Amino acid sequence: MANLGVQMLGFCLAVIGLIGLIASTAMVEWKASSYAGQNIVTAQAMYEGLWKTCVSQSTGQIQCKVYDSLLQMPAEIQATRALMIASILLSGLGLLVAMVGMKCTTCMAHAPEQKDKVAIAGGVFFIVAGFCALVGTSWYGNKIASDFYNPFTPTNARYEFGSALFVGWGAASLSMLGGGFLCCHCHGSGSKSPPRNPKSSQPAASGYV
Repeated sequence: MANLGVQMLGFCLAVIGLIGLIASTAMVEWKASSYAGQNIVTAQAMYEGLWKTCVSQSTGQIQCKVYDSLLQMPAEIQATRALMIASILLSGLGLLVAMVGMKCTTCMAHAPEQKDKVAIAGGVFFIVAGFCALVGTSWYGNKIASDFYNPFTPTNARYEFGSALFVGWGAASLSMLGGGFLCCHCHGSGSKSPPRNPKSSQPAASGYV
């Protein structure tokens, strides 16, 4: 039962991580305009994501524009977009594999050892997916930080971390943690061989006539 509880916890964390990965990839607030410094105009706020850029006016009006060309985008956006999409696909595949290998399902119930291996494989998919998302978000965040501290970057062109980055970091951590729980295998909860009854030693007949 302990192994089943660990699997259920890991599966729930991985599913939450998958939802977070999808939300982070779709969000536009990957980086937000910074207000640090002097003579900063606060009448509008600029946000940039993996798919489009948005400008929010002080009146509440928001205007968004999709990137015109894929080849003209910066390298960090292209790489992060590819890593996040790969992470979502791997998480979806891990979700299907983990559902087959979990103990609460009836699939492969006749082969418990193979079923455990399938559950571990699903956990590995989640771990790899979380690692891909962690690399993509960290790379994008490092680019934002390097541009922010670059003295040649104009003050009005500096950006800070957006909310999508924090969602991506949290989702990647949950995905890797859930995959780690799915990979946990309690050997003690498996099928145990019945104890062997030792042969009762019968005293040999010593009386001879």
